[in-house]
Amino acid sequence: MKRCLITAGASGIGRAMAEGFDAAGFEVWVTDVDATALAACPDHWHAERANAADEADMRAVFAQLDGLDVLCANAGIAGPTALVEDVALDDWRACVSVNLEGAFLAAKYAAPLMKVARSGSIVVTSSTAGLYGYPNRAPYAAAKWGMIGLMKTLAMELGPFGIRANAICPGAVEGPRMEGVLAREAAAKGMTRDQVYDGYAVGTSMRSFVEARDIANMAVFLGSDAARLVSGQVIAVDGHTENPDPKV
Repeated sequence: MKRCLITAGASGIGRAMAEGFDAAGFEVWVTDVDATALAACPDHWHAERANAADEADMRAVFAQLDGLDVLCANAGIAGPTALVEDVALDDWRACVSVNLEGAFLAAKYAAPLMKVARSGSIVVTSSTAGLYGYPNRAPYAAAKWGMIGLMKTLAMELGPFGIRANAICPGAVEGPRMEGVLAREAAAKGMTRDQVYDGYAVGTSMRSFVEARDIANMAVFLGSDAARLVSGQVIAVDGHTENPDPKV
């Protein structure tokens, strides 16, 4: 049975990815910092409490694996919503640590396992913010942009071993984390939550948010043999962003 590990896999996009790989017949491993969410995972999943940005935690998780077919480096936090001059350094570091360093650590420990098998797929969850930048979200955009550079390098380094690396860039994803972003952005811009929501939607050709399952479906494809020669790619799942910061 093929094996997949998803960081921050107990809720949100990560949970949808885990469910997708489970349905595709993979043995599922998830890590998360949320013990309550982990407890709600199906019994047949391997659910491990771990901080994606803590090397000791990640080393301990990967030490339990004797092989890995797919890594979904999905852990991330939204970070602060503020003008760059108002962002505290500690908030910057926390955002970059979880998003970018978390992806690095997962890849660092997945790569040796995949090299042994001379096959594997690494999928990093970046963001449309990593393609366009985004005002008032400097730490998040910088981290997500950096994840694309990390992915491109992984594709180059690991390609000769038959290992692929790709990045998914979700647009605005329905769910609790996005609701927090909408609330903070509304406060920062002096707008209502619904005005900010409509602004995100109208900035896409399809005039809509995406759902976690849309991201999961792409991850499962990238982890499958159907994508055996897809590597080094940045794939937006966003309804096609026309304007990352529309004014409504």
